[in-house]
Amino acid sequence: MKRIILTGGGTAGHVTPNIALLPRLKELQYDIHYIGSYNGIEKDLIEPFHIPYHGISSGKLRRYFSMKNFTDPFRVLKGFHEANQLIKALKPDVIFSKGGFVSVPVVMAGKRNHVPTIIHESDITPGLANKLSMPSATKICCNFPETLKNLPADKAVLTGSPIRQELLTGDREMAKKFCHFTSDKPVILVIGGSLGAAAVNQAVRNILPELLESFQIIHLCGKGKLDESLINIEGYAQFEYIQKELKDLFALSDIVISRAGANAICELLALRKPNILIPLPASASRGDQILNARSFERQGFSIVLEEESITNETLLDGIHRLYKNRDTYKKAMSDSGMQNSIGTIINLIVQASQK
Repeated sequence: MKRIILTGGGTAGHVTPNIALLPRLKELQYDIHYIGSYNGIEKDLIEPFHIPYHGISSGKLRRYFSMKNFTDPFRVLKGFHEANQLIKALKPDVIFSKGGFVSVPVVMAGKRNHVPTIIHESDITPGLANKLSMPSATKICCNFPETLKNLPADKAVLTGSPIRQELLTGDREMAKKFCHFTSDKPVILVIGGSLGAAAVNQAVRNILPELLESFQIIHLCGKGKLDESLINIEGYAQFEYIQKELKDLFALSDIVISRAGANAICELLALRKPNILIPLPASASRGDQILNARSFERQGFSIVLEEESITNETLLDGIHRLYKNRDTYKKAMSDSGMQNSIGTIINLIVQASQK
C-alpha cells in the first residue's frame, strides 16, 4: 500500500482541495496522513474524515513589520524538525502540498528525505509559502495559464483546482428548509471566506432592507461575525461557517457574492454560479485576489467591485445587473470547457509515488 502525506493550512482554501482528492486516493488504496498546525482550521476540517492528523509548529513569514517576525522563525525551525521526524517515521511515497506556511517545513523535509513532492498554487502569482517551497518540489500545479510564466518550466503543470465532488450534488429543497426560505424570491449566497470578511459583511448588511424586497439572502459571515440584531429576520439566514450543508446552499443560490480566493472562484466556475467578486484589497494582501478576479471578469464569468470604492448604490446596481444577465454569465462559464482537475493531479501523484 502506497502512503501519501497531505499538507496545507491556515485557511480553508489551503485545505479543501486536499479534501477533494480524498475519495479518489481512498479508491486507489493510499494510506493517507495529514500534517498541519497544532490547532489551525485544517485540524477541524480534516477531523471528520478520520485521517491520521499530525500537528507541527507553524510560524508566519510576514512582509510587514511585526514583533512576531522575531519569534516565528524559531517556530518554523521547530516545525521543520517535527516534520522531518514525522517523514522519517511515516516513510511516505509522495507528499502533496496545498500551501500555507505550515506546508513549507513539510515540503523542505520531504526533499531532505528524498520524497517526491507535488505542490499546488491556486493564484495567478505564487504566494510566499509556495515560492519558498518551489525549489523542493518535484512538480508544481497551477490554476491559471498566466501562472506558467512564473514557474520553473520543467516543473510546471496546468491542472486547475480540485473541486469537491459533493458540491455538485446539492439539494435545493433541503437548503430551503434549512434556511426557512420560500419559493417566491431568488436567493443570493454571500461568502466571505472561511475566516469571514468584515467589509463584505458590512456592505451587504448596509443594503439588506433593499435586498430583501427582491431577494432572500444566505450569509456566511465568518466566526464571531454574526449580527445578533438581524437574527430571525424573514428571508435572511446568517451562519458563521457551513460545511455539510454547503452543497445544498449552493444548489439553492441563484447568484453569489464572494471574495476572490482562487479555490472559491474555481468552485463558482465549476458550479456555473453567476457572481460578484469583491477581492481583498492590495492594502491588505499581496494583490492576488485582484488578479484572480480580473481574470474571471475578462473571461465573462464575474462582475468585480473594488472594496475601496464600493457604495450602497454600486453594490445594489451590480446585484440587479448580475441577476438580470445571469444566463449570459452561465453560458460563458459553460463555454469555458473547464474540467475538474482531480484526475490530472491524481495521475501526477501516482506517477511520483511509483518512482
